[in-house]
Parts: sequence; C-alpha cells; structure tokens
Amino acid sequence: MTSLDSKLAEGVVALGLESVVTTDMQAKCLAYMALLQKWNKVYNLTAIRDPQEMLALHILDSLSVLPYVESGNLLDVGSGGGLPGLIIAITRPDVQVTTIDTVQKKAIFMRQVKAELGLENVQVVHSRVEAYQPPSPFGQVISRAFSDIALLRRLTMHLVMPHGRWLAMKGVIPIEELQLASIIPSKVIRLQVPTLQAERHLIVFENS
Repeated sequence: MTSLDSKLAEGVVALGLESVVTTDMQAKCLAYMALLQKWNKVYNLTAIRDPQEMLALHILDSLSVLPYVESGNLLDVGSGGGLPGLIIAITRPDVQVTTIDTVQKKAIFMRQVKAELGLENVQVVHSRVEAYQPPSPFGQVISRAFSDIALLRRLTMHLVMPHGRWLAMKGVIPIEELQLASIIPSKVIRLQVPTLQAERHLIVFENS
C-alpha cells in the first residue's frame, strides 16, 4: 500500500464513509488523480500539483459531501477537472452525474476519465450553464466553483426541478452573500475534511 493509498483509506474512515467508499472505489479515485496529474502537465487543469495536497483539497473535499447527496440525477456546475462530480460518480453509482464546463479542454479531460474509468453514470457537457437545455431538470445542482451563490442560483434556476436542491460548497459561511441574495438555507453543514485546516461548509437551499 502506497502513502497515497493509506492516506485515502484513513481519510475515508475519518469521514465515516468506509461502508460507502469501497477499496475498488478508492483505487478509482486515485486513478482519477493520476490522470489529473498527467493531464495537468499540459492542460493546466488545477493549480494544485502536490499529490498530498491534491488528495486533501480535491479528493477528500469532494468525498466529504457524499452523505448529503441524494440518489437520482445531479448536475455539477463549473466542474473544471471533474470536482466534485466525477468523485461522486465513482463512489455513488446510484447517482446519475452530469458535469458541465465552458472550457473545452476540461470537458475533453472529463470525457477521457469517463472512458478510462468506465463511469457509465456520467455525462459530460461542454457549454455555458445558462445556455444548457437538458431534456429534463435536475433534482440536485452542486458546485464548488461559483464564488457567488446568487449567481449560481440565477444561472441554474431553469435546471432545477421544483423542490429540487442546490448544494453550494464554500469555505466560511457566506452570510453576506446569502443575505444579499435573500436566500434562507434549509441546511448549513460544516464539513470536516481530514488533514484540511481551512473551514469548509455545504450550503443547501431549495427551489421552493
């Protein structure tokens, strides 16, 4: 077992996900990370290059939201290199994940990951989110890329079914953002990401 293998296994236990994230799924998460590192040398998909940092800031951070993701369909907005969408797809086969990004090289990378890891529950879309018109709306929209919650809601309102949910991954609780957008969250969840000292929160609000 390599250092990354053991660190990921420890992180999964610390998150209380050992009954959800199997060893095969952990291996796929590390295979995803290896692809991200390989492609990053040419395509500059992420500013984080150190494998240990990548494990904490990308993989474990994405895994931390799993308990709050429901079965069904989910849209990951501004997915970039596929975070958290592809990690959710790897570890939650009960979730049909669509990832969307405006940058073509990122969409190409995500399609490559889908092919190499055999992720049948993934669809990758290269589009601006406000222009995206899927056949039916989503029950859940997640994002860790949007800096502004009001903008996230405005650009994706047409993509969320009635009583569907937004899950916004943030650092500190964005009180001013929420007040300016007149958003009252249904849940504010403090995420405990192993080896990460920075505050992380999941802001959940509904399309009511």
